[in-house]
Amino acid sequence: MLGLTLEGGASRTVYSCGIMDALLEENIIADHVIGVSAGAAFGVSYCSGQIGRNLRLATEFMGTKEYMGARHLIDPKNRSYYNLDYAYNVVPNIELPFDYEAYRNFKGKFYAVVTNVETGKAEYMEVPRDDTKWNLLRATCALPLLFPEIEINGKMYMDGGIADSIPYMQPINAGCDKNIVVLTRPKGYVKAQEPATKLAMKYYHKHKEFAHSLETRAERYNKCVSELMELKRQGKVFVFTPKTTFGVGRTEGDPAKLRLLYDYGYNHAKWAMDDLKKYLAK
Repeated sequence: MLGLTLEGGASRTVYSCGIMDALLEENIIADHVIGVSAGAAFGVSYCSGQIGRNLRLATEFMGTKEYMGARHLIDPKNRSYYNLDYAYNVVPNIELPFDYEAYRNFKGKFYAVVTNVETGKAEYMEVPRDDTKWNLLRATCALPLLFPEIEINGKMYMDGGIADSIPYMQPINAGCDKNIVVLTRPKGYVKAQEPATKLAMKYYHKHKEFAHSLETRAERYNKCVSELMELKRQGKVFVFTPKTTFGVGRTEGDPAKLRLLYDYGYNHAKWAMDDLKKYLAK
C-alpha cells in the first residue's frame, strides 16, 4: 500500500500542489492520504483527481480581498483571517466546483489531523465524502489567533500541526509499506518558537494541555524531521523537500509568487519521477 503525507504551511503548501498534480499525471494514487492544515485542504483535490484545481485556487482566488485579509479577522461573525464561508463554501460549491462524485469514488482513505483544544493531542479523522461545508478542513486549518475554534461532535479543535505537523507514522501504522512525504519547509530548516507562540499560549491559558502543545511544538517538529530524514537515508520513505519557497509566507496571496512555487513543486516531482518510480517498484 502507498501512503502520502502532506505537511501544512498555508500558502507555502502550493509547492505540494505542484507535486500532487505531477503524481496524478503519472497515475500515482495513494491508498492512504493524510494532510495537516493546508496539506489537507489542498489534498482533497488530489483525492478527487482534479489536476490544476489547486493551481487555479492559488492564482485566482487566494490573493483576493474576498478570500483573506485582516477585515475578516475582526468580523465578529467570522473571526478568521480567512473568509470562512467564501473559502469553504462559495469557492468549492460555486466558483471553483469541487468534484464530489469523484471524491466519493476515491478508493483510498483520506484523513486530516486536528488538535483537540482540551487535551492538546492530535486526532486523525477521515474527511467526510459528503460535507459540502468542509467543517473538518476548517478545523485542521484553524491557526491559533487567526481562526476561531471549530466544533466537531461537541468538541473544539484547531490546527492539526500544533500536535502533529508531519503525521507520516499514521500511514505506516495503517500498513503502508511505501510512503511519500511532502514537506513545505526548505531542507535544513530548524523550527524555532515563533514570537506569536507566547501570545497564543497566554490567549489559550485556560487550556493548559493545548498551551503546552504550543510551547513544545518546535522541539517536537525538529525531532520528527530528524527521524524522518533518517528513514529517508535508509530508503524507507521518499521525501520531497523544497530547496527554497521563494519568500512565500503563510498568508502570501501574490499570484505570480504562488505560480512560481507551484511550478517549482511540479518540476521537482517530474525531475524526481524516475527515482520515485524505482522506490515504488522495490
